[in-house]
Amino acid sequence: MLLEKIKTPGLSHLSYLVGSGGQAAVIDPRRDCDIYIEKARAEGLAITHIFETHRNEDLVSGAAVLADMTGAKVLHGPNADGEVVYAQTTCEGDSYRVGQLEFRVLETPGHTFDHLAYALFDTEYPEKAVAVFTGDVLFVGDVGRTDFYPDRKREVAGLLYDSLRKICDLGDQAIIYPAHGAGSVCGSGMADREFSSVGHERHNNPRLQIEDREAFIDFKVGENHYQPPYFRLMERLNLEGGSPAPRVIEPKPMSLQELGECGADHLVDIREPLAYASGHLPGSINLPVGMIPAFAGWFIGEGESVALIASSQGQLNTAMEHLVRIALDNVLGGYVGVVPAAAAGKKMRSIPMVDTETVERRLTGEHNEWTLLDVRDADERAAAAIDGSEHIYVGELPKRWQDLDPARSYTLMCASGMRATVAAGWLDAHGFDNVDVYLGSMGAWKAAQN
Repeated sequence: MLLEKIKTPGLSHLSYLVGSGGQAAVIDPRRDCDIYIEKARAEGLAITHIFETHRNEDLVSGAAVLADMTGAKVLHGPNADGEVVYAQTTCEGDSYRVGQLEFRVLETPGHTFDHLAYALFDTEYPEKAVAVFTGDVLFVGDVGRTDFYPDRKREVAGLLYDSLRKICDLGDQAIIYPAHGAGSVCGSGMADREFSSVGHERHNNPRLQIEDREAFIDFKVGENHYQPPYFRLMERLNLEGGSPAPRVIEPKPMSLQELGECGADHLVDIREPLAYASGHLPGSINLPVGMIPAFAGWFIGEGESVALIASSQGQLNTAMEHLVRIALDNVLGGYVGVVPAAAAGKKMRSIPMVDTETVERRLTGEHNEWTLLDVRDADERAAAAIDGSEHIYVGELPKRWQDLDPARSYTLMCASGMRATVAAGWLDAHGFDNVDVYLGSMGAWKAAQN
């Protein structure tokens, strides 16, 4: 028997290859899905089943493509807010054999209406579930978000409560295999571990400690979540099936001249924030390669073209992988060599860094035409904020930047300065000349108060 987890870095997406008796199933495959075929073949397994826990919002499913490549059937739950054209509908009570293993379907709505969990049984020992693939209903240390149906928010929170109890009823011995790990936009309280059991979660997961159904609903309704625009694109593609990932996931090399003449909708500098702030090409925004999965969908729209600027080919390749997995892959090419460009006389822009003393002095009124702009999320700001600061979440800047005055001075802050540099880069690329970043941001502020 084989049970292998395939992790997608950046998105913290977890998919699974499960095999027995020459057959294999894949749970929640990603768009670049060759990896499942390669691993199955290496173990002498044929992929016969593809199970989707729900219509994902944060990445493009590879189920349709993998089905075309293997002939496997795709199983998806009912009530998907549209027809999942590449899948067969499966419902509670259905079961599927894969060699000695049996997958039993549980309807677990709440995160989405179509959500399913798949309880895994060993037919040689059939009394208790060995494991359960929980999708986005139950994570290690957290449970699924319930904000996708704002007009029915109490209803869906209640459905999630009921679904969690159904999973707990499988027994403490069942190992849980969620669809995401820590760092995913699908939950904020996940543990760094990617292994657990129903029993461990039942005793330790803070959300499962809320035993009263109404109290659980109140808690979920009170949560703050952000939905980047690309979620709508993912939802649509995950009904239609999407297109295969490019066979070669690396951007075309560009010269400096080609970069300047390419006409991309966005010049995206994927270097680290301090490197970008020290010197960057005019008009470029900063999305450090490790932040692309979480933030590219806020700044890049469907179909918009992108040219990447990096410090190495490896950075370009990793960035391209991230963009392909969220279908923002209209990448015209990539350029490496900001420092040589500067040495050749290319005009550069920079964004200054300021310290706590400077921020404190400005807050006392020395700098009247100035705003300290906090770009953290609402929960972070509710926990601790600097008096006198204003708030716009970094992901909302592409819509709200026009509410700001380009003649005014702005200091951007977040928790450390990373997101603040992304925000400052967006403003810098859109005509704001008086922008700087509070280096260390809230971390530095708290340290100075101690």
